[in-house]
Amino acid sequence: MASISPSDSRAVLELLRDAARVAGDMAMDFFRHGAATAARVDFKAGGSPVTEADLAVDRYLHDRLRAAVPGASWLSEETADDLDRLLHDHVIVVDPIDGTRSFAAGDPHWAVSVALVSHGRPVVGVVHAPALAQTYAGALGLGAWVNDRPARASDRAELAGASLSAPNGFIKPLARAVPVALVPRIPSLACRFAAVAGGGLDAAVASPDSHDWDLAGVDIVLHEAGAQLTAADGRPLLYNQRVPRHRTLYAAGPNLHAALLAAGRRTLGGAG
Repeated sequence: MASISPSDSRAVLELLRDAARVAGDMAMDFFRHGAATAARVDFKAGGSPVTEADLAVDRYLHDRLRAAVPGASWLSEETADDLDRLLHDHVIVVDPIDGTRSFAAGDPHWAVSVALVSHGRPVVGVVHAPALAQTYAGALGLGAWVNDRPARASDRAELAGASLSAPNGFIKPLARAVPVALVPRIPSLACRFAAVAGGGLDAAVASPDSHDWDLAGVDIVLHEAGAQLTAADGRPLLYNQRVPRHRTLYAAGPNLHAALLAAGRRTLGGAG
């Protein structure tokens, strides 16, 4: 395979989309709808699960993407972090299975998330949710898609009645103040925010301590779909930092985002 320059967004987009689909097929070999996974399940030091499917997908994506885009470094949830990535302008950011708990339990809300980050911001991203038959993709200046259709975020302007997926600590107090349309929390952050990009949700919130690999793939899809993903201060996220972790995050269409941030400040009292 000929190598791809990180600046060739179209070629990188097609590479990531194809690689994510192959990776999704690999993971589906272990997935059981409504039942425990066929994969071996282990637990990391902090207690979060990791399956043999996570590790197999991670190896596949590492080998294929690093070879195809040799000008980019690497950051993945399932690979030991090499801070040499901080010396590179371009980094491939991967979550081989975002939503491992869902995957292991037979819940279809999980995804393969891959992105190319350049100079601290994602420029190409794919979120492939094979058990939902959904593939979200986006590239800076080229647009965003859900499967083969253009993706466009909701143009809703009123928070009252808006469909929102968020952690209980946020949505319960918010619902007491604003009559939002409560949507069960989608455990995979990539799937949760992708639903905003596709217009299936008006807004979504993430608790503190999400990581680059949870977000980079969907961030550029949101951006190209016309939505915004920011921290509580309204600033876009920066990726490939020494500690690739983020605080409370808010995603919504362009007309709703400011109201969501204001509600977050009232609800969380400046936390996050």
